[in-house]
Amino acid sequence: MQRRDFFKVGAIFGAAGLTASFDYQAQAAGPGERFFAGKSGKPVPEWGDEQVEHLTTYYPDFADKHLWIRKDNQVLTCYRTGSNQKYPYLYPLLGPKSGVSVTTESAQPWPHHRSVFLGADRVNGGNYWQEGSDRGQIHSLDLQLVEATESKVTWTDRCQWQKPGDDPIIEDKRRYVLDWRCDDYYVLDLEVSFEMLADVTIEKTNHGFFGVRVDQDLCPMGGGNLISSNGDVGEKATFGKPAKWMAFYGKRRFNPEITEGVAVFCPPKPFENCEWFTRDYGNISPMPFLFHDEGFHWEKGFVLEAFYRTVVFSGEPKDVDLDGLWNEVYA
Repeated sequence: MQRRDFFKVGAIFGAAGLTASFDYQAQAAGPGERFFAGKSGKPVPEWGDEQVEHLTTYYPDFADKHLWIRKDNQVLTCYRTGSNQKYPYLYPLLGPKSGVSVTTESAQPWPHHRSVFLGADRVNGGNYWQEGSDRGQIHSLDLQLVEATESKVTWTDRCQWQKPGDDPIIEDKRRYVLDWRCDDYYVLDLEVSFEMLADVTIEKTNHGFFGVRVDQDLCPMGGGNLISSNGDVGEKATFGKPAKWMAFYGKRRFNPEITEGVAVFCPPKPFENCEWFTRDYGNISPMPFLFHDEGFHWEKGFVLEAFYRTVVFSGEPKDVDLDGLWNEVYA
């Protein structure tokens, strides 16, 4: 602690009628030594992780569990499961070159979007996409780290869709795999099954299932680009159209020499047609719920399965074999 900071803190404690003592010896660790700023103040040689140039994980067992994944000792992403959240989600999702997230945790005009998220509106009269938790909430019940290697991390979660005071109506089981393929791109896979704990109806809605909200510099309204696997460009040309994948990309505003993007793949199942919900402000979602007036209904006990792949890349979509990565899991 610097001397000026010591007196500043001491003045605060003194004004409150409290006393504080500081052990300068605790701060005097020698070169190469680590110190633990706990009650003992003694150096602890093995405290913390080594700084390494590959993936590492941090998985604290708190009441609100989060799974932190680092690349080269910098946070790459975090799976967030706070009990007060509307739903679990991932943020950030760092670009492989810039070290800046390609997604945003909240932005106008719809600040409830949370980076990489999963939910739906108008589910048995509830809302598991936006608004307050009194309308519906997706609870994380069993976050588990399955495997962590230098280039791949696998984790699972079990979640329930529930309104306060009511029985849960859906239980979903998720398996995420983050695979750092190379320094130009990495893959995030989500395998998920939805078990209906009651008869479930999703009415016509533009808020549904897997979605990604990108940072401003990647979307057309912020100077970026939106393109589909068919070569269609922008919201007007892609909205409601089927496509294997949809991608945002653009020059990073903090370093315009770097171009990065994110692509979301549409699975051929469980829905026959893959209509896309797209917005120039930065949201994409492969979902059918807006394009079928009759809605969707599943009886209690039915299990709906889906597999979503997201690719974060440097350069433009043409620089990555997105079609090949789609065929890898869906063909």
